[in-house]
Amino acid sequence: MTDRYDAEGAQGSFQSGSNEQVLSNKLGITDSEDMEDAELILLEKLYQSVIIEHLPARSITVQDLKDWHRYWLGNIYLWAGDVRSVNLGKDDFFFAAAAQIPRLLDGFQKDCLAKYTPCKPDLDENLIHAIAVTHVEFILIHPFREGNGRLSRLLADVMAVQAGYVPLDYSSWERNREAYFAAINQGLNCNYEPMKYWVRQALWT
Repeated sequence: MTDRYDAEGAQGSFQSGSNEQVLSNKLGITDSEDMEDAELILLEKLYQSVIIEHLPARSITVQDLKDWHRYWLGNIYLWAGDVRSVNLGKDDFFFAAAAQIPRLLDGFQKDCLAKYTPCKPDLDENLIHAIAVTHVEFILIHPFREGNGRLSRLLADVMAVQAGYVPLDYSSWERNREAYFAAINQGLNCNYEPMKYWVRQALWT
């Protein structure tokens, strides 16, 4: 699971016997495929709870994101729901420094969540812009040790459903991962146009 990232510090500890492929966990899972299966099953339960049973009709908050993360991964990781305390990088790209995350999340709540949610039926382009900006900024912060990509998609899906759409179809993102990551990278310069293209693909597929 963790070979996607370079990590330092306490949250970087691995499960004994996993050959440094699985993070330390409550279930004693040592195989990365078993961990992926466990996380997927629990993610489906999270979607059922958030999208079907308890869709928020109000602004989303950072606390919601922490609660969703804990609901999802709390049975697996001790640190579920806690912000990241280690620095993470993917290939040659590094996400926000761990020490900056609390400050960045304050800004994320003010500039993205409070500004764009709850999403209401509106012009399509307004929703696309809202999801693109929010998605990019969340990914750049990468506030959790694990599961940021999947949680960011849940957030995008909540925004879409709030606005009267169905959850997004992310297959185009999966088929074009390099272009998707390049779009995220453009967010460092506050250029959200590339990400708006991919949101448009996922929303209208």
